[in-house]
Amino acid sequence: MTFSPRILLLIALLVAAAAAVGCGETVVDDVKLEEQLQHEFETKRGEKVKSVDCPSGVEVKPNTKFDCTIVPQKGEKETAVLLIRNDEADITLVETRSGDVDLSAGG
Repeated sequence: MTFSPRILLLIALLVAAAAAVGCGETVVDDVKLEEQLQHEFETKRGEKVKSVDCPSGVEVKPNTKFDCTIVPQKGEKETAVLLIRNDEADITLVETRSGDVDLSAGG
């Protein structure tokens, strides 16, 4: 079973993933994003997740890519490559990888 980029994309776009921090800088809300990724993984795949780790302090700048790591209870660690689309912190899934295998659509 693969991690559906289309499903994750739709949910990730709904995440209000921005938080204000000092000096007016806006960063991605990593905790909220981790929770959303875990929920989607468990709901769509029917598999429990051991952990999700997204970097903290990612500044909201359009066209910025960053990785989150998803570790299922069973199976291999997966990497979700995410893209910040705009100043409102709309986030799109670019691809997912399990080990050296590309799980994105068409990959």
